[in-house]
Amino acid sequence: MTRAATIYHNPRCNTSRTVLKMIEDAGVVPQVVKYLETPPTEDELRTLLADAGLEPRQAVRTRESIYKELELAVADDETLIAAMAAHPILIERPIVVTDKGTVLARPADRVLAVL
Repeated sequence: MTRAATIYHNPRCNTSRTVLKMIEDAGVVPQVVKYLETPPTEDELRTLLADAGLEPRQAVRTRESIYKELELAVADDETLIAAMAAHPILIERPIVVTDKGTVLARPADRVLAVL
């Protein structure tokens, strides 16, 4: 069983709440990072994405108005990372980190791979 977990969490997101409950139901007391209040730095984002095997475009929320305002559809990876760090609402959630790995838990059951 995983002894530690960190969830990059948005309490207003149903999927994020579901994943948090799945982690707790597995007997893990996670460190909860409310990333809208405490956003990861650009370097932390790069690490999270690399550890999850994701390209920045796979972890950006394209339906947010700021995505369109900043014209991120044509942005390169570094621009996307900078935008996600500056505007954390652009970060897809939840991201879960355990000793077994890092996942973007969308759909929610993806978290099972690291629990």
